[in-house]
Amino acid sequence: MRSQIVARGGFLSLVLACSACGGGYGGDPSGVTSPTAATPTINIVGDRGAQSFSPNPGSGGQDNVVIWRNNDSVTHRIVLNDSAVDTGDLAPGASSRAIQLPAGGGNYHCSIHPGMVGAVRPSGGGAPPPCTGVYC
Repeated sequence: MRSQIVARGGFLSLVLACSACGGGYGGDPSGVTSPTAATPTINIVGDRGAQSFSPNPGSGGQDNVVIWRNNDSVTHRIVLNDSAVDTGDLAPGASSRAIQLPAGGGNYHCSIHPGMVGAVRPSGGGAPPPCTGVYC
């Protein structure tokens, strides 16, 4: 009987610990979609200004959906310049969920390292929107 109680307690501890970890996305769940094999990934490669992301500018996939993957050794947080999208903190090696961007693409930055800037073209092609504001 005692071993069953210990086993159940251990299982409950594991479940609670896993639920506290989160999935790397701390923003508003609206705009989050299911990724597909064709969902483009924008890699975070370091704090190097406009060279911090690869590719930059990126291209929105079907319905302007993208994923950011942190290939750097420090935490980053990607935010559209108009604050419409926030990935939440992305630890080294973590990826955001598939996030739907505005129809015209968007300009973004790392809110932890504001010099890191990037843009995403609309899914139909063309140039990203013009960058305005302090992160340009």
